[in-house]
Amino acid sequence: MALYHFHVEQIKRSAGQSAIAAAAYRAGENLYSEYYGETNDFTRKGGVLHTEIMLPPNAPAEYSDRQTLWNAVEKVEKNKKAQLAYSFDIALQNELTMEENIALARRFVQEHFVSKGMIADLAVHEPDKENGIPNPHFHVLTTMRPFNPDGSWGNKQRREYALDENGERIRDEKGEYLFNAVHTTDWHEPETLEHWREAWCRMVNAEFERKGLETRIDHRSYEAQGIEQIPTVHEGPLVQKMEKRGIHTQKGDLNRWIKATNRLIASIKKKLKSLVEWIAAVKEELTKAKEPDLADYLIQYHDMRNAGAWSQKAKIGNLKKFVDAFHFLKENQIFTVEELERQTHELSAAVDDLVAQSKSNTARIKQLDNMITFAEHIRHIQPIIDQMNAIHWKGSREKFRAAHQNDIDLYYTSQRILKEKHGVKKIDIPAWKKEQAELRQKEKERAAQYKPLREKLDQMLNVKYCVDQMRKNDRSEPEKRRSKILTH
Repeated sequence: MALYHFHVEQIKRSAGQSAIAAAAYRAGENLYSEYYGETNDFTRKGGVLHTEIMLPPNAPAEYSDRQTLWNAVEKVEKNKKAQLAYSFDIALQNELTMEENIALARRFVQEHFVSKGMIADLAVHEPDKENGIPNPHFHVLTTMRPFNPDGSWGNKQRREYALDENGERIRDEKGEYLFNAVHTTDWHEPETLEHWREAWCRMVNAEFERKGLETRIDHRSYEAQGIEQIPTVHEGPLVQKMEKRGIHTQKGDLNRWIKATNRLIASIKKKLKSLVEWIAAVKEELTKAKEPDLADYLIQYHDMRNAGAWSQKAKIGNLKKFVDAFHFLKENQIFTVEELERQTHELSAAVDDLVAQSKSNTARIKQLDNMITFAEHIRHIQPIIDQMNAIHWKGSREKFRAAHQNDIDLYYTSQRILKEKHGVKKIDIPAWKKEQAELRQKEKERAAQYKPLREKLDQMLNVKYCVDQMRKNDRSEPEKRRSKILTH
């Protein structure tokens, strides 16, 4: 089955990340970071099939060496919270050969990254199969700064100064010139990301078409495609490793429930769609003045089935189906096609409401998971912060800070994210975990709420089947009579 996955994020120091470490991991190499003074050895990492550095024309040739390139990136970025690189993670297709996948990845990277002035560090991975399914994909690390014509690093942003009516620069109350920071490229724009996502989709689908394959991928979200899906939660490498070893996790259990529920929703939606389309097609016919109601159709269908039954057992089976269907119509007061249509729309709305509740709960579970992660960073690093605050001599304090810079940066980043993104005023991990467990339990219990809706829908489809059989029989009667006349 064709898979669409296209994820991009930033490698940044404010999150305790290193461009050298990111490149070493993706390429499965041993690279030394001059900025941090440490070695990043990922030579034991398996599943790396292909790596290469792709340079734009005006980039220095020495940047074709991975260690030289990313040390240069680390060196040019002075800020301790600097954004270092874009990181792309893109799924390859099991319907294509690995040679075709690699060629497709290289062409995409060349056309959409390198040709725009980025250096691209490409790595194609084929890790061990997950649940027997291959998971080929490729990573791309790209530079964020453009290159000047002479091959030197350009600026990410430039200043546009505010001017008065005379064209003079305006100062603020502190005497500083007012200006707006303007990006020098459009690589950060949401529209650019959407263009990349769509371009990859078009490129893969064109390859499918070239090979005569009917399968296609779609870059749009489920919501944009009109597909009702509850999004799964991100598991992360540790959870995936545990699940792979047969160790069940909370996230794994939740995702299994979500996937099963999504299959159920898809089945219900498909049946609802067929029923709505059928009602629209036969409504005029079934609402004519002298036409029988739905119960009459059931009675006629039962009589027709019994007339052709060869055994008492078959007649009993026919009677049971008739009784079940007739009781369903009576209990739900469905005697006309208009009432069937109304209740079909009500059932559809009930399903939509359940899906909306699940989406809301799942979004909250994800938020709580994020909050717990950052809160635990703070809890684990707090002793280091306390130790630093207890040092009164400035020199010793700075030396201690330098030795624990990554942890300290992560501590304050976690604090800022909890406050600014999640509005957290007080950390309460036990309460968050309790709420998360309650929400997970609610989602597991919600499956029971789909069951009566599905059973009602199946009964509606049973009525539809009976009516269709009678309509076919009514249309075939004149043909049968004509056939008898001609044979005699």
